[in-house]
Amino acid sequence: MKKTEHCIIPEGYIASLNVRETEVAIKILKDFFQIELAKSLNLSRVSAPLFVQPETGLNDNLAGTETPVNFHAPFVHKTELEIVHSLAKWKRMALYKYDFSVGEGLYTDMNAIRREEHTDNTHSLYVDQWDWEIVIDSQKRTRAFLIETVTSIYDVYRRTQAFIQAKYPQISGVLLPEHITFLEAQELEDAYPDLTPEQREKAACAEHKAIFIHHIGHALKSGQKHGDRSPDYDDWNLNGDIIFWNPILNDALEVSSMGIRVDAISLESQLIIANQLEKKELLYHKMIAASSLPLTIGGGIGQSRLCMFCLQKAHIGEVQVSVWDHETLALCQQKKVQLL
Repeated sequence: MKKTEHCIIPEGYIASLNVRETEVAIKILKDFFQIELAKSLNLSRVSAPLFVQPETGLNDNLAGTETPVNFHAPFVHKTELEIVHSLAKWKRMALYKYDFSVGEGLYTDMNAIRREEHTDNTHSLYVDQWDWEIVIDSQKRTRAFLIETVTSIYDVYRRTQAFIQAKYPQISGVLLPEHITFLEAQELEDAYPDLTPEQREKAACAEHKAIFIHHIGHALKSGQKHGDRSPDYDDWNLNGDIIFWNPILNDALEVSSMGIRVDAISLESQLIIANQLEKKELLYHKMIAASSLPLTIGGGIGQSRLCMFCLQKAHIGEVQVSVWDHETLALCQQKKVQLL
């Protein structure tokens, strides 16, 4: 493979679909997936914000170091507004406001800008995903229910991939395995102690082809984390990532991050660990501490990542419109990879 600092185009790569065919396929794929997801998880579609007021505490802080894009709207709001990073917290508040019952959920199209993202074949400044959230009761705050939910979502992925390959016979890649493999982050560190978390994911995914890595956020036995997680939405003992093996890039591809959300106890504990107790003064956090917000499970499912995987594309820019560095543009032009 030849590559620039940020982009890799496999030798001999030729897209199975041209640009116009790809645009049609994206629409067909997204329609199929979201309908199947809604049926599988009992979700209703709702509208969602592009920006929020920072003082509400509703914006997703991701790893806690990213800076949101912000702007002033002088005739509407006196302070800055923030473009969302994701809707992890907003969804839980929406379930409360819209009076959803236990077992009912919502999903929405989430569009975000992550200005500090290191762009490459699978990362873009522009993020598009389906954000979903379901009301649960306290008995469902278990690893067993997390696994059950992951399995349901994985089945939707499998049906979608099979549907697309039936629709477009020229896309003939290996189908996802029948079952997804569940691995705890500590298991991976024990199995691959000399590898980085990213390398562990790649090694495990190369073996199993589809994995769910759970328990992400706490420090492992080595003292290192498998990955950073904001302390105020996922319960670090009940969360994880769905990762597929991408045969086009010969690498692991994270397609979803999800988890059972914090309750009052886990919120307090994780804010202490993260040294972010000042967040307790925000409205969202006060409502969790008072048990005013419903208990939920939720996550984000990357739309462009799904299209990239199912349509067997080498670069995420083949399935979404964004901005790329000059080296990436030059390499893609040289390799006849057409970015949208």
